[in-house]
Amino acid sequence: MKRFFLACLLLLSPLHAQAVAAPNANESETPLQAELLPNQKEFLNLPEEKRTEFAKHFGNASRFFQQKRIFECLDAISEADAIFPQSAELMNLRGSCYVEMRAFDKATAAFNEALKIAPKNTSIRFNVGEVLFVTKQWQQAHDIFQEVMREIPENNMALSRLVEFKIMLCKVKLGQKDEATILAQKYDYQDDSPYHYYAQAVQAYEKKELVEAEAWLGRANRIFQDPNIIAPWQDTLVEIGYIKSFYGDDSPSAE
Repeated sequence: MKRFFLACLLLLSPLHAQAVAAPNANESETPLQAELLPNQKEFLNLPEEKRTEFAKHFGNASRFFQQKRIFECLDAISEADAIFPQSAELMNLRGSCYVEMRAFDKATAAFNEALKIAPKNTSIRFNVGEVLFVTKQWQQAHDIFQEVMREIPENNMALSRLVEFKIMLCKVKLGQKDEATILAQKYDYQDDSPYHYYAQAVQAYEKKELVEAEAWLGRANRIFQDPNIIAPWQDTLVEIGYIKSFYGDDSPSAE
């Protein structure tokens, strides 16, 4: 099973929220507290020791996920869930674990539960689109990614370019070749992302020019030498089938 890229951008997790003091009964809310979601306010009303314990388990779960220790991550999620089950970030992380396990139905259910709590969370919405993309539901993935594009902060160019690249690939699969070509030419070699090189590689793959495609990918690897930058782009080409996974067949497994 290959390494997945699923954005885990926690917009305001309970780990951060615990630093905001819960208001006393006779005190009004601070501006920051007034901006919190209902579940985040509920978290703040937990006893401090419960919040601290939740933060410990949530931190462990996040660390295990980054280390690809998925079953340990799920165990830590269960421990945190026993303390506070209404965490959208926790549900988002659980869904990401299910994606790693290729349990896409369970992943989608977890992400949808998270969205009920935090419907504007860009990270969760991206993950929903990613599952649709991996399961080749091109039109639905395209539409979700279009919405996510409008929500990504301007200063998050890395995620913005990756989402735009996925939109381009959806258009290719939907037969919208002219629109896909326009997107492929949108950025050039001066852009601070691998977009240009990977977009040109896709154009070459579509023309069955495999040597040319590999040449574009080789240029990207030489320019962007950090594996953490290249990995999500390479994973995307694996997901769509242009290149083979190092781990063999990556088709969705039966539930």
